Amino acid sequence: MKAVALALALHGVSALLPARPPRAASALSAAKVPGANQRVKNTYDLKTIERTLATERDACGVGFVAESAAGPSRRVIIAATAACDANEHRGGCSSDCVSGDGAGIMTQIPWAVYENDTPALKKRREENPDEKLGVATLFVPRDPEAAARASELAYEAASLTGFEVVAWRDLPIDPSICGEAAAAGRPDFAHVILATAADVPERDPRSLERALYLYRRTLSGLWDREEEFYIASCSHKTVVYKGMVQSSALKKFYLDLANELYVSQFAIYHRRFSTNTMPRWSLAQPFRQIAHNGEINTIRGNVNWMVSRALAAGADMGAVAAGCSSDDPDRSCEFVDPDQLGPVVASKSDSANLDASLELYTRAGRTVDESLLLMMPPAIPKPEEKLFFDLHAPLQEAWDGPAAVCYSDGDVVGARLDRNGLRPARITRYRDGFVALSSETGSHKNSCDAVPPDSEILERTRLGPGMMCKIDLVKSDGGYYDDAAVKAQVAANPKWTQELARQKRTIVDNKPAPAYTYGEDDTRIQAAFGWGSEDVDMQVLAMVASGGEATHCMGADAPLAAMSTFAHAAYDYFKQRHAQVTNPPIDPIREGHVMTTDVWLGQRPNCVDVALELDAGADLVRIETPIMHQAELDEVTSVLSTTTVSTVYDPSTESLEEAVKRISEESVQAVKDGASLVVLSDKTFEPTGDKLYVQPLIAVGASHHALISSGLRMSASLVVETAQIWSTHHVATLIGYGASAVHPYMLFRVATQLTTPPAEGKKAKAAVESNVGIENARNALKAGVLKIMSKIGISTLSSYHGAQIFECIGLHPEVVDVAFKGTASRVGGLDFSELQKETASLVKDSAYGGLDADDVKVFKLSNYGFINALQKGRGGEEHANSPRVAKLLHASVREDDPVERKNKYNDFVKELTETAPFGLRDLLQFKWAETPADADISLREITERFVTGGMSLGALSRETHESLAMAMNRLGAASNSGEGGEDKVRNDQVGENRDTTWKHLRGKSIVKEDIAQSQIRQVASGRFGVTAPYLAAAAQIEIKVAQGAKPGEGGQLPGQKVDSYIASVRAATEGVTLISPPPHHDIYSIEDLAQLIFDLKAINPKARISVKLVSIIGIGTVACGVAKAGADVIQISGHDGGSGAAAISSIKHAGAPVELGLAESHTTLVENGLRDLVTVRADGGVRTGADVVKLALLGAEEFGFGTVAMVAAGCVMARVCHTNNCPVGVATQKEKLRARVRGEPEDVTRYFESVAEETADILKKLGLKSLREAVGRIDLLELLDDLSLSKTTRFDVATTVLKPIEKGLFTQDFVAPAEPAPSRALLCPAGIHFDDQYVGEGKTISKEPYYLVNTDRAVGTRLAGDIARRQRAEGKIQPVELKYTGAAGQSFMAFAVSEMKVSLEGDANDYVCKGLSGAHVSIFPPREAEANGVFEAKNSVIIGNTCLYGATSGKFFAAGQSGDRFGVRNSGVQAVIEGAGDHCCEYMTNGVVLVLGPTGINVGSGMTGGVAYLYDPSVNDDMIAGRLKLTNVKPRRVQDGSPAADTIQRLLREHHEATASKHAKHLLENFDASHFCQVVPPSEEDKPHHAVVADSVEEMAVSR
Repeated sequence: MKAVALALALHGVSALLPARPPRAASALSAAKVPGANQRVKNTYDLKTIERTLATERDACGVGFVAESAAGPSRRVIIAATAACDANEHRGGCSSDCVSGDGAGIMTQIPWAVYENDTPALKKRREENPDEKLGVATLFVPRDPEAAARASELAYEAASLTGFEVVAWRDLPIDPSICGEAAAAGRPDFAHVILATAADVPERDPRSLERALYLYRRTLSGLWDREEEFYIASCSHKTVVYKGMVQSSALKKFYLDLANELYVSQFAIYHRRFSTNTMPRWSLAQPFRQIAHNGEINTIRGNVNWMVSRALAAGADMGAVAAGCSSDDPDRSCEFVDPDQLGPVVASKSDSANLDASLELYTRAGRTVDESLLLMMPPAIPKPEEKLFFDLHAPLQEAWDGPAAVCYSDGDVVGARLDRNGLRPARITRYRDGFVALSSETGSHKNSCDAVPPDSEILERTRLGPGMMCKIDLVKSDGGYYDDAAVKAQVAANPKWTQELARQKRTIVDNKPAPAYTYGEDDTRIQAAFGWGSEDVDMQVLAMVASGGEATHCMGADAPLAAMSTFAHAAYDYFKQRHAQVTNPPIDPIREGHVMTTDVWLGQRPNCVDVALELDAGADLVRIETPIMHQAELDEVTSVLSTTTVSTVYDPSTESLEEAVKRISEESVQAVKDGASLVVLSDKTFEPTGDKLYVQPLIAVGASHHALISSGLRMSASLVVETAQIWSTHHVATLIGYGASAVHPYMLFRVATQLTTPPAEGKKAKAAVESNVGIENARNALKAGVLKIMSKIGISTLSSYHGAQIFECIGLHPEVVDVAFKGTASRVGGLDFSELQKETASLVKDSAYGGLDADDVKVFKLSNYGFINALQKGRGGEEHANSPRVAKLLHASVREDDPVERKNKYNDFVKELTETAPFGLRDLLQFKWAETPADADISLREITERFVTGGMSLGALSRETHESLAMAMNRLGAASNSGEGGEDKVRNDQVGENRDTTWKHLRGKSIVKEDIAQSQIRQVASGRFGVTAPYLAAAAQIEIKVAQGAKPGEGGQLPGQKVDSYIASVRAATEGVTLISPPPHHDIYSIEDLAQLIFDLKAINPKARISVKLVSIIGIGTVACGVAKAGADVIQISGHDGGSGAAAISSIKHAGAPVELGLAESHTTLVENGLRDLVTVRADGGVRTGADVVKLALLGAEEFGFGTVAMVAAGCVMARVCHTNNCPVGVATQKEKLRARVRGEPEDVTRYFESVAEETADILKKLGLKSLREAVGRIDLLELLDDLSLSKTTRFDVATTVLKPIEKGLFTQDFVAPAEPAPSRALLCPAGIHFDDQYVGEGKTISKEPYYLVNTDRAVGTRLAGDIARRQRAEGKIQPVELKYTGAAGQSFMAFAVSEMKVSLEGDANDYVCKGLSGAHVSIFPPREAEANGVFEAKNSVIIGNTCLYGATSGKFFAAGQSGDRFGVRNSGVQAVIEGAGDHCCEYMTNGVVLVLGPTGINVGSGMTGGVAYLYDPSVNDDMIAGRLKLTNVKPRRVQDGSPAADTIQRLLREHHEATASKHAKHLLENFDASHFCQVVPPSEEDKPHHAVVADSVEEMAVSR
């Protein structure tokens, strides 16, 4: 304790000596401090890490400003703080509306500021002007004892790491700035100034940074108290200021930032939007090297593998990075005990773990550029970069997900974008070397006079997918490096060639499938492993015959696996997680180029070791897919040292638990003995009944975690060889829990059986050759795994491997802790003994057969009815939506006698309650009041809380869709339009038009007063028919982020369902398939969702905005984020939601029960003081009044009815929606079948009135006088008295679902309002929108241009909504013309209507003209910039990402380039731009896009209508083809004199007229049609007006 004693002796002696905080004067000795001397060892708790990763999520605005041609300046600080202010709207605030989620800045160390108020430091620097000092920024607990301990340990850590403390500096702050939440968690702040100890040799800059890194890690590891102690930065180059404040408060809170002496050559800034509102100062950004905007989707896998690397290193990786396991030239290890270091990755956010891992690699000797590149590789490297990325592919899985990362190690400052380019990064460079990069263009200019004028702009550019840039802060001339320059610099290192040569690599390409034989015992083996006849006939047959997954419909309505009376495979106890709000899913079909299933097998070298040249080389094998057949497995095992471990065991000698332990130990021992591949195989299993098997998922999970714990996980790969694979979900879970690859031998044997005729003269079930069938099955599994990965937004299989991105529902902790450690498991379930019984029952059943028609013994697979309900009495799984349930409901709603109708409704309820427990709420019962309430409960007040699910017109027939809407409007309830727009005639009552407009409806109960308007209008990813009038007429607008049946997925409406009427409503082409992308584009991140909510409130201020989520672990924090983003309603849907069509694996295995999501969301919102801001709606298998009341008691105020509403309308549960053959016309577009639609609104109203009556009866028995009083009353629920499940006694619903709310800072008892609150105001200063200055009575539009800054968002949108409403009421509206200058904020002119003509001189951010509805919009750069002789408009970026998204009509011209995803889902706009990023015209269905410059890749992907023209003066057809998605579109070179040439010239003229584009003028004066290539989908190819050949003109005239 030498350092501590010395510090205490020095304290208070002299102001020139190191000062300690005043409160430390009474510091206790270590022995007296609770927990002192109990060092926290370097441990990795996967459970705690998982909980943190599920609840700590964020997004933000980020950027940097820098001098690339000069030294430190004051203007950098001024511009950076101004830019941070200008990104305030991208951040979030706590419920106190003052505490920010986080804002911060990283700069060079301002020594002049610190010297000014720290005499000891000033004296030291005067005496030693060349000495390099470090600064550690401490967040110190405010508790006096904890603060004293922190001070002691800061000195002790210095002594332990070869430093001395020069000074202790308390940071000057203004705590009055803090809001209540921030103040409650606010630490104190101190700078510890460090110098290398006198007895330690001088350290060069790199060694000093490494030593300071070890100081920080040591100090963190020494901390031994419960209070949070955090070190924000520790460097001799950079310092971080951050906190839980809003952007504008940052420089007011930290007084240093306002000091005129504060200068820096660069500054990184960050404004955080956290979905978790609990105050955490430490999670504000920047971190120590990065500021991150986005979400690392792969974080669970990344953390698990970093833990594996750390344990495999033999000591903490931080010690390895510092050189502790090699020569120690700077004596770093002399001062370090690796066991005293805190863990590298820990219980912190994804961004914090990314920063920690990046810092590890840079301290190991890599440059920060190469470290970030190996962690975030591009999707398609350039040839000259390929060697670098090939070398590191098996060493480091990608940190994948939407990410704009600004970074600095003090020597460089730069930025990097993820491989998908999912976050914006706009760059402005000036001629004097000033550079600004930001999430939003114009941020640095907002209220900042320090920035050069527009006349000095050199270029405006951006980072695209996988791109980066940097500025060298060390070179005398600074220097800006673009993407190509940075990567070339990294790739040029000769070390990569040398390292690759040291490794032994083998590539196993896809080999032809060998022959498999279906043996006589194989059917029994299938049965023993859980196969049913449905699995073969529905799932496997589809894969073998078509190479794709089987689709089905209507959702999951069977009991959860743990609640079933049938044995299930272990996979069925796991639910796939999906992306929603915090991160986007990927389209694995249209954007599959960013995804890969490459797998590396063998011993994986450690990235840190490679950096230090410690690795001696390794055998590695690459395979292109994780689904192997026998030939590939044989080749792999011939290369790698392989041990096969049998998963078969004898239950007479060992239990399942003992067998799992033995298998794990054998796997560990095999690796210790030198195996680099362990094959877990059940191939020796025989259906004799005396042997059992460990289910492969349990075997691989247990072995995986055993290897991690033993520090051996990086030394070998696991391969599973099993008979228990027949679904994509099976493969995904095996990979997710540690398998590198699988060999599904029984699946391939079944493929052989299905492709082999059963007898001479008979046809095989699958009409393909056996080898083709095997390949088809393999391809289907591969595509399915990609789809499952894409749902959570993961691009690479290596990042999904071992990531455990599932929730366990139905297994006991004793199983989870062994095989699935760290996996969320909230309700308990089967333990090892119960799992053993389940497997034993399958094996026992497989030993018995039946008799065929000739009394010959035969064995057939059972039909368990897991997918389709069997007829009553046939012994299959129960289904809540069975045909017999439908018949009972039909009998009720079609009964005219009220008394008899109630009796028949009770029969319907009885059938549901007495068959099986279907959901978690079925395990709960009411606590009846001793005295029922004497109340007359209004049924209308109950039905007003009912809504129908988002069932789209197209999925449903027109007749069904409209009659449902009429019924709900009668009840005061709300129907939901679903995705696909809505006919304007539905806005008005039937009136006198019953026999004209509404003659297609057969319902006899329809009256004049009926109205078919959907009160809820949906905005989903497809944007079909989402126009200004559609939105302006809505009472509520629903943003569909996820769908219960297939969360994280898109979909499509087959062309056979797109008739002329649906095409007209959706602005599409009759007969052409319509693709709905996954929830993406403008609804996938929290700040983008907030912007969409802002847009929708702008166009319709009176509409409530709802956000539809699907239950999943961590949804409570997501709900908090949605509430903070401005939503009025949060809908929690369960995993059992219906769908017109979805893959069976999605229906069965995605999402979680609604009860878990509802309870978590309600509780978290209450605890965070946000519950009063929103209405919570629940939607998940709601069918009865009991369902309504139970969900109300769990926190729901409104209730969604999906499938059951269709049943009331006539659905018979035939489950053929996806085939377009609905026998009663409910879910088809075939006219003959639609004629059968009953179409009686009264059927639906009768059902809901019956539910309301039942609800009222239950409420009175509970002693309640209204449904409102029931909301959140979990005290009125308890577990069933006679709860007994056939499988387990350890299923625990109460602990999670009935968990009491914990009282916190903002917790107040929630009382549901009598009526829904009106729409919340816009989240902007004073709720005032930019358009308010010219929207409203008596206001006029100025003829002078309006000046815009990036905080002016959705400009023009409120005006568009106002015009749309007035047009409906008044008819024709006078057109308006608006002019603007400056930098427009997000969603400029979103939904602008045809009466608007708009021009902008400047540039704009993301989502320009989203949903454009007829307006004429032009954007061009500042004239003064174009006049400087250097700036070129055609080479500069003028608009951001995802512009014209969902646009339906109008014209758009931009004299400059766009970002990525221009024209996504364009459905009718004619547009001209001068360059575009990736995915241009994606999902386009109509309109024309002319691109006068370069484009990125994937042009026209998913494009089904309209045409695009690409300018290509090189006339290089191969280059054009390389940019296109050729499966959707084809290129055609344009000829002079053709209709296409005429279209191009017309658009060029209009473009020049609108923007004065020099480029357009040049092209017109030198027009050559052959320089343009038409991009055309099949639906447009033969249309005469798109003809590209000159002689087509006459044909066109004839056709007209």
